[in-house]
Amino acid sequence: MMAINKSKVALGFIGAGILTLMFGIISAVMGPTVMKDQIIKNTVIDPKNELSYTMWKDVPVPFFMSVYFFNVLNPKEILNGEKPMVEQRGPYVYRKRLQKENITFHPNNTVSYREYRRYYFEPSMSVGNESDVVTIPNMLVLGAAVMLENLPFALRLMISATFKTFNEGPFLTKTVGELMWGYDSGLVEFLNKYLPGMLPTSGKFGLFTEFNNSNTGLFTIFTGQDDIRKVHRVDSWNGLKELSYWRTPQCNMINGTAGQMWPPFLTKESTLPFYSPDACRSMEFIYQRSGDFKGVPLYRFSSSKNLFANGTEYAPNEGFCPCRQSGLLNVSSCRYNSPTFISQPHFYNADPVLLDYVQGLHPTEEEHGLFIDIHPPTGVPLNVAIRLQLNLYMKRVSGITETGKISEVVMPMIWFEENGYIDGPVLKTFHTNLVVLPAVMEIMQYGFIALGLATVVVAALVHHRVKDGKAAGATALRRL
Repeated sequence: MMAINKSKVALGFIGAGILTLMFGIISAVMGPTVMKDQIIKNTVIDPKNELSYTMWKDVPVPFFMSVYFFNVLNPKEILNGEKPMVEQRGPYVYRKRLQKENITFHPNNTVSYREYRRYYFEPSMSVGNESDVVTIPNMLVLGAAVMLENLPFALRLMISATFKTFNEGPFLTKTVGELMWGYDSGLVEFLNKYLPGMLPTSGKFGLFTEFNNSNTGLFTIFTGQDDIRKVHRVDSWNGLKELSYWRTPQCNMINGTAGQMWPPFLTKESTLPFYSPDACRSMEFIYQRSGDFKGVPLYRFSSSKNLFANGTEYAPNEGFCPCRQSGLLNVSSCRYNSPTFISQPHFYNADPVLLDYVQGLHPTEEEHGLFIDIHPPTGVPLNVAIRLQLNLYMKRVSGITETGKISEVVMPMIWFEENGYIDGPVLKTFHTNLVVLPAVMEIMQYGFIALGLATVVVAALVHHRVKDGKAAGATALRRL
């Protein structure tokens, strides 16, 4: 009687084991599909997706802009043709607040918005205060000299006299706050009154006057509602499908996203294209390495050496010319024809000859490289560092005596780093939902498979022994 009960129990366990095994296999097969569907559902830009929509709309992660000035140590010697000597000052750190406004959804699965940015000085994170005094080239004088060098000599003399009238010299010695957010200038007032539209500002003149309390233009991006591969991709900027700053259609393309999020399911073969209104062009980062950020797996994408290469070194960049040395982007066409160039800080990844013209630069990948650490399954950036340097092309221009005997040089003025990283409650939620829970699900799936197999094997062995026991008993009875 006991043997019959054991046999039935063993058969019951075999059945339960098979069911557990099947559940584990089905979970293992269907789990990734379910997870993928959940990622797609929560990645689409949709007010119904409360958490992801709020992250996209208000960008709750801390963003900072760190600004470094190249303080000129020998302005008088530079006017006599000597090599410029600079020392880096800073960082002067500003908390950056981003907020999207005028959000409008369209029937073609796109959404339009303007993103406003505001900066707040963070003394505790800075090395120095906005009251620090630094010396940099005067863009109003040395930039204008290059812009106007082809005018008749008599006009150049008049321009030089105008500079003297308003006490504008070749170098500025001002506080960090004045250079950042603007200072009063009689020359600026004069130009705005008699030559309106010549300058980008109608009030004070500063390097970041246009940035604070401003927006980056009207972006229209895809929501991903009909195709998740298109989510965050820019459809138009200020109503434009392409730019007009550059010389070739390829260089004028508006590619990729707005630079904050990317489509999900990235691979090592993926690239991160994005459009930057401040750089007046689209840029692209490539895969560098894998890693993790506070327990969250990531891929690091960084800029290649071709990003600011000139047309000689990288033919597709020919459209960004006229070019100088490799590693410099001529942005005069979108900066009121001012002879300004963008590069990576300290001329990192640029032609080494640029370092020979200026003393005091020390480029390193760790401090001056550009990178984006991104969570591959979701396309959400975890840690970002975008670093750019503003340079002024300077030279002697006859008739404009303020230029003295300046040797031809691309002079670094400032470099800045915009960085942000997921932290606090956002990181905790992200880590729990996208790292811990999937890991627990995977363990449970394979746990069910292992438990099912073990149950089937053990129950089968028990059932086999019971049958053998019955057979042995029957044989013994027959012998008797």
